[in-house]
Amino acid sequence: MRYKKIVFVAIFSLVLLAMPCADAQIFTDVTAAFRTLRFRHINGASGQKYFIEPLGSGVALFDFDNDAGLELYFVNGSVLPGSADSIPPTNVLYRNDDGRFTDITREASVGDTGYGFGCCVGDYNNDGFRDLYVTNYGTNVLYENNGDGTFTNVTERAGVGGAMLSTGCAFVDYDTDGWLDLYVVNYVQFSTEANPECSRQGIRTYCTPEALRAEADILYRNNGDGTFTDVTQAAGIAESLGKGLGVVCGDIDNDGDVDIFVANDTTPNFLYLNNGDGTFTEDALFAGVALSEEGRAYSGMGANLGDFDNDGYLDIVITNFQEQTNSLYHNAQDGFFTEVSFAKGVGEKSLPYLAWGVDFVDFDNDGWLELFIANGHLDDNVAKIDPVGTYAQPNQLFWNDRGDSFAASVLTERRVYSSRGAAFGDIDNDGDVDIVVSNMNDVPTLLRNDSGNARRWLRLKLVGTHCNRDAIGARATVVSGELTQIREVKSGSGYLSQNELQLHFGLGDAEKVDSVTVRWPCGQIDTVREVKTSQMLVVEESR
Repeated sequence: MRYKKIVFVAIFSLVLLAMPCADAQIFTDVTAAFRTLRFRHINGASGQKYFIEPLGSGVALFDFDNDAGLELYFVNGSVLPGSADSIPPTNVLYRNDDGRFTDITREASVGDTGYGFGCCVGDYNNDGFRDLYVTNYGTNVLYENNGDGTFTNVTERAGVGGAMLSTGCAFVDYDTDGWLDLYVVNYVQFSTEANPECSRQGIRTYCTPEALRAEADILYRNNGDGTFTDVTQAAGIAESLGKGLGVVCGDIDNDGDVDIFVANDTTPNFLYLNNGDGTFTEDALFAGVALSEEGRAYSGMGANLGDFDNDGYLDIVITNFQEQTNSLYHNAQDGFFTEVSFAKGVGEKSLPYLAWGVDFVDFDNDGWLELFIANGHLDDNVAKIDPVGTYAQPNQLFWNDRGDSFAASVLTERRVYSSRGAAFGDIDNDGDVDIVVSNMNDVPTLLRNDSGNARRWLRLKLVGTHCNRDAIGARATVVSGELTQIREVKSGSGYLSQNELQLHFGLGDAEKVDSVTVRWPCGQIDTVREVKTSQMLVVEESR
């Protein structure tokens, strides 16, 4: 054990020496400029080391009032037995008022006080306004958007409350009937009354998930009348027990329907391939994404999909524990994936960090997807038990070199935190993608992209008519000369978070794109040709 630790310290030192000095100057930390942004995450810690305390929470970026501005929704923790605070904190919604954020939590009625983790967004009733789902330790919450700046808690009527420890979530029209269904990830069987106790070197620490039993996820089918039915068993989901955190949906095998990927913590990951008949086949082990390259079940936290090499197939990224690598899987297009974490420059540079939020995003608008990863340890006393461990850890950017490799860089931020969820969207509507990061027991971080829009871009707002209104599950293909890119509209991704639903394409110096083709979830295909760049294009599903 001592030899292993010495080897890791040596590797860690070499990694730091090899890390590029560039610090992602493309971003500016503008958190302090938003004085009305007073949210602070609270996990209710009291020294008892409750298992749920270090999980943190997610954040959503979504336009809830259809004014073309992205609102911010932060999920919060709550009090626990022994907490110093007796009044539970709430989740917080900030309205975007032309670049100024206004706390409208109370008037919008979305201030849930449960012990929260994740959130996802989707117009589940197809009324033109995006609804919000929040996962908790205990009962989850579905907020229906009333279209007048307020929401109504419809959890009981809809039948989607649950009573477990739920983490990630995603709205997804898995049966292509035009109504958004709901996938909810459940983690482990936990109660504060039976909290396990663990220690390292005689020092109390948080237990790993191995100390608790796995919990099955839930798939809810939308009945189209404001209610949902639990179809977990019928859909073939119930057979798999995992300790899930992150979930992301997309057409992984390019067969026209939406598949589901779940990152599990210390148990094999899940890849549910959609059979097109209302059922799924769990295929992760066969596809090569259940375990790491050496055959281990890593501590999967967040997960996302993106075509990093522009070959027309979605690849997979998973964030993992410190001393493990973040996992990058290349889609081999034949039902299999190849782990390319080290080959592409992601593996070595991720060893020193414990990673959570993640996504593929084209930050510099060159047409190639970068990787952003939010880092932070879960043990606030890690420095006492690990010679190289730090609780606060810098977040990372992996710059894409035309699909051949990634170059690692750390971000310049006013402060380094122990970060968790991250959401991505064009907050200031200037043509490049900004970042919001949630931080453990602290304020969030807003990273404004200040130079990505020096290149051309295209944003797509897809509006479903026959299919679901938000076009979740739709795939857009943009062709510009020799460059072809794909993006899919997705609800919920990364670690417990929600990105802007509009699709963003970087286009370099191109003043126009040859074609924009949208494959809608229900199968309809629409194409728009000769499209001017550096604009937002609205594409409505033809009937």
